Amino acid sequence: MEILKRIWDDEAGFIISVELLLLATVVVIGILVGLAAVRDSITGELSDVGGAIGDMDQSFTLYGITGPSAAVSGSDFGDAADSSDANGDPPGVMDNCIVVVPNDGDESGVAPLPNG
Repeated sequence: MEILKRIWDDEAGFIISVELLLLATVVVIGILVGLAAVRDSITGELSDVGGAIGDMDQSFTLYGITGPSAAVSGSDFGDAADSSDANGDPPGVMDNCIVVVPNDGDESGVAPLPNG
């Protein structure tokens, strides 16, 4: 019982504990913000890679060859546009229908009205 009373009355490590708690809180908040930025960057880069693969034109043409004793006919393939292809990306939209919604800075918790 005497040990518990001595631990209860000891305040030598109180300030250090509060400092560590404050520092840990700031570090965790910083990590969360950093991870959100990494998430957005990775999503954008993977969207760009997918868009680049989708924008590849795989059309080809092979012309026929005629020799003195044989002939080979040619071949071709025309790559058609995909159903969701668009020329360029509008501002605020990544490739592949990924929409970026910017934060307007109002974090009061009240949703803005549709008419402004």
